[in-house]
Amino acid sequence: MTKTDIPALQPLRTPNMHIRDERPSDIVAIEAVTIAAFKQAVHSEHTEQFIVRELRNAAAMTISLVAEDNDAVIGHVAISPVSLSGGETSWYGLGPVSVAPERQNNGIGSQLVRTALVRLQGLGAAGCVVLGDPGYYSRFGFKPSAQMQLPGVPAEYFQMFAFNGEPPAGTVAYHPAFTVKA
Repeated sequence: MTKTDIPALQPLRTPNMHIRDERPSDIVAIEAVTIAAFKQAVHSEHTEQFIVRELRNAAAMTISLVAEDNDAVIGHVAISPVSLSGGETSWYGLGPVSVAPERQNNGIGSQLVRTALVRLQGLGAAGCVVLGDPGYYSRFGFKPSAQMQLPGVPAEYFQMFAFNGEPPAGTVAYHPAFTVKA
């Protein structure tokens, strides 16, 4: 088995931005950024802020990072454990990933994702899954896998990144927070 490297960071178009762990004082700002980021998203059920809240309340966020610029939260990423039907452990789900609409397309989301993946790999995770645009998430090393499925989702939109070796076969289940409606 070989260790999989996360693709290198591209230059950031927002030089004053930095990424740090979420603080309790960030909760309101994270919710506002998440609501705004998904407001116009046609693929969204607009429940991402509730997912983040429920993950936090259940102490189920393994990683919760914010992008900050001039003391303002402008982005957020969450990573939480997922369950696999074969009982394998150390697999996680990426998301939601949110960037304030006026700050999108500046590399902030990419920086959040890469930083979260590096942090997750450093924790000894076996891998990470994501439900999202294959064109976007493939740049980080995510790819569809015939071995891992998320029921009811087209295979190309459910992708995985194995940090070490091949992914296990089976069905993936996200934390129950992902089923919250309001």
